[in-house]
Amino acid sequence: MADAGATRAAELLAEIAAAPRPAGGEEEARVRALCAARLERAGFTVSEEPFTYSSFPGRFATPLGGMIALLAVAAAGHYGAHGRPVSTIGVVLVAIGALLVGGTALAKRVTTLPVARDVGVNLVATRGAPRVWVVAHLDSKSQPVPMLLRVGGIVTASLALVALVALAIHALSGGAVTLELWRAVTIVGVVAAVPVILSVVGARSDGAIDDGSGVATVLLAIERLPRDLPVAVLLTSAEELGMAGAQAFACGRRPASALNVDGVDDRGAIICMRHGVAARPRIGVAHAAQALAIRVRERRTIPGILTDGVALANAGWSAVTLSRGTLGTLARIHRPADRAARVRGVGINEMARLLAQAVREIA
Repeated sequence: MADAGATRAAELLAEIAAAPRPAGGEEEARVRALCAARLERAGFTVSEEPFTYSSFPGRFATPLGGMIALLAVAAAGHYGAHGRPVSTIGVVLVAIGALLVGGTALAKRVTTLPVARDVGVNLVATRGAPRVWVVAHLDSKSQPVPMLLRVGGIVTASLALVALVALAIHALSGGAVTLELWRAVTIVGVVAAVPVILSVVGARSDGAIDDGSGVATVLLAIERLPRDLPVAVLLTSAEELGMAGAQAFACGRRPASALNVDGVDDRGAIICMRHGVAARPRIGVAHAAQALAIRVRERRTIPGILTDGVALANAGWSAVTLSRGTLGTLARIHRPADRAARVRGVGINEMARLLAQAVREIA
């Protein structure tokens, strides 16, 4: 039975992730129509909701942030190595302020920034008076470096900035810091920033794991639910461009509970990433996991990984993101290697069972 479920999941994923699905493109529209037809057959009222947004933050915020980090590490390390620890601390504080203020400003203005305007279409489906939404994103993207390197680069560059401040404080207190140590920390930070700078958006990945697997999981979970059970589905566009679809959807809507699915591989632990408190979705997932004897690890959002769940939580929703994978999965995401042929459907089938049960627990 499990093998049959995995086979169905793999077949559905192959249909969804047959080609790259850049936001606003023909392939995304094809998959959106496929999903709409399946949801209508399941008794949903389905509508397409167009929205406008700026693609600038999604395309350029990460490379710009990487460039700021690289310049800050280089300058801070230079000042430290030349006996100016106060300047080191000043450079790092200015860089952190620029990253926090600039990043927050861009993230909040994805739907309103008056440059690089584009159009996306969300698919919204409701049945009854739902208490919970299940969410995945339709679009895909590619980058010259895999997500594993990007996330690792963000974490390492951040640690290098912290280390430089620590060295500067140590020097100010009279401690000895060798020139070699200043150089070593600086080089590590500069090298770590390079893959972040190279994280420019392209369209060379079929997006099987990210997030064809999430779309397939949502559709298969819906099939497991009674037709009279109230539930809603949100399949967003432009998640890969600043989570624009989720932000546009949340504008003017009353916050609710959401179970977002983003990245489901065959191997690895199932992760429930909580965004804020998210009490109702967390409890629903925990009860579902217990009922099905499925092990689920709960944790805070992984630094550097932004999902529709984060966007909804920022808008006041109670949201979690479900995913499954390994370091090998992160190495494939956003790369041409993220193909449906490499996914057997085992993880999607199990995640669909978990998602359906979580909906029952919450509904």
